Amino acid sequence: MSYYLIIGAVFIISMIVQNRLRSKFAHYSNVHLQNGMSGKEIAEKMLRDNGIQDVQVISVPGQLTDHYNPQNKTINLSEGVYMQRNAAAAAVAAHETGHAVQHAVGYSMLQLRSKMVPAVNISSRLLQFVLMAGILVMATSGNKTLLLAGVILFAVTTLFAFVTLPVEYDASNRALAWLRSSGTLANNAEYEGAQDSLKWAARTYVVAALGSLAQLIYFASLLTGRSSD
Repeated sequence: MSYYLIIGAVFIISMIVQNRLRSKFAHYSNVHLQNGMSGKEIAEKMLRDNGIQDVQVISVPGQLTDHYNPQNKTINLSEGVYMQRNAAAAAVAAHETGHAVQHAVGYSMLQLRSKMVPAVNISSRLLQFVLMAGILVMATSGNKTLLLAGVILFAVTTLFAFVTLPVEYDASNRALAWLRSSGTLANNAEYEGAQDSLKWAARTYVVAALGSLAQLIYFASLLTGRSSD
């Protein structure tokens, strides 16, 4: 029961933050840029200003599907960002370009995150099976070895979630600093819209990390015998 309460609480908080994020983006999508630049043009300008010539800006389907791919060096902007000319699109385009800048300058936390990806992929595939099997084995035989393996796998994914936080916040800081210094955003309304959009986007990562930590603590408590369930 405790586990389902944790999952339920994380789900509700995550939905609240996600809905708030969508609301903010919808609102700031109506704050049109005076310079008339699209998300694609903003990303390309930020790349040029940072001396980056080997990264391509492309469009991908979906909503809030924006991301930077360090393997093929592409900034992937969703359809709603790629061609739009508003504060929300500017924020997202600059943020994803911030990741490209991190890659170009060798930002240490991004490098650490990239190195963790293979281990996280393996952990994510095995996690649920090993945890459930470990709980079953412990309940029937008292052996906690398999559950310990599951907790270790979960710890890898939780660590990854927390390593992601400084990467995301740093990309947003780089984006906002450039948007202001470059004069891309002409007034306070545009800048505050971009800033608020990125603030709520970052909170989705915070909720995910804290939710993962809460679940990790629960499963670890089963190992130590402090769980009442």
